[in-house]
Parts: sequence; structure tokens; C-alpha cells
Amino acid sequence: MGSPAVCNFSFMNKEVQSLIQRIDKVNSGEPWFGRSVYVLLEEVNHKKTSIKPNNTEHSLLDLLYHMITWASFTWHRLEKDKINDLAAAEGLDWRVIDPKVHSWKKGLAEFKAIHKKIIALLQKKDDDFLLEIVDYRKYNFRFLVNGMIEHNIYHAGQIAYLHKLLG
Repeated sequence: MGSPAVCNFSFMNKEVQSLIQRIDKVNSGEPWFGRSVYVLLEEVNHKKTSIKPNNTEHSLLDLLYHMITWASFTWHRLEKDKINDLAAAEGLDWRVIDPKVHSWKKGLAEFKAIHKKIIALLQKKDDDFLLEIVDYRKYNFRFLVNGMIEHNIYHAGQIAYLHKLLG
């Protein structure tokens, strides 16, 4: 039997563990909505990631890097990083994408890496942490993490549709 601190901590982070499982299921497991986010992203034809339908919509690359921005924002907030604040995230949101710099392969690796960092950081948190208010926002960490998960699902749907539209 483990030490009381270990037992108490594992009991005190059931909701955090549930969120971690949800992140894993949505990104790489078998979610209710269909193929996982990673599977959808891995199916994308790399040659078509810069195409903007009607030259006005977001490209696949735009969507992927937008998702990276807000996952990074989530990680920086969980880390309580004072340097990479809301303004830093907003400055990268819907950034100008240069396909020579922002490749699909690089973005996919970055997307997966930031989620690994989020999970690693969440593993160190207890459920009380989820009630704390997020810096630069008026909501708590529970809302932030759930919002990031929902954001990934939303944009993964757009990516799946756009990928199918582009053939």
C-alpha cells in the first residue's frame, strides 16, 4: 500500500484524471464522434494544406496552427506563465501562414507535443486546482481545459470537412 500522501492525492485528482482521459480519447482514442483528432489530422493530404476555398476561407494549415495557438495558451495558463499571456496568444491567433515555415508535418508534431505537455502538467494537479481562476480570464481551469477539448473537436470537424471538400 502506498503512502497516505499518494493515496490522498490520487483520490483528490479524480476529475483531473477524467479530463486527461478525455483529452487522450478525443485526440488519440476512440471518441464517440468518430475518428480521433490525431487520425483526422494524419489523414490530410499534405499537398493541399495551403488551399483556401474561394480564396477567402481558412486553409487546413490555418486551422491547425489556430488549434496549436489555443492549446499553447492552455498550457501556458496551466503553467501560470506570466510571459506568454493572453496578448501573446492573440498575437499568434490566425497568424499569417508561410507554407515554407509552417508545414503540416511540423504543425502536427507541435500539436501532439503541446498536448503531451498539457497532460504532463495536469498529472501534477489536484481537483482543487480546477476551481482556480485562469490568469487574464474570468473563468476557472475546469472551463479552460474543457474548452480546449471542445475547441479541438470543433476544428477537427472543420478539417475533416475541408479535407474531404478538397479531395
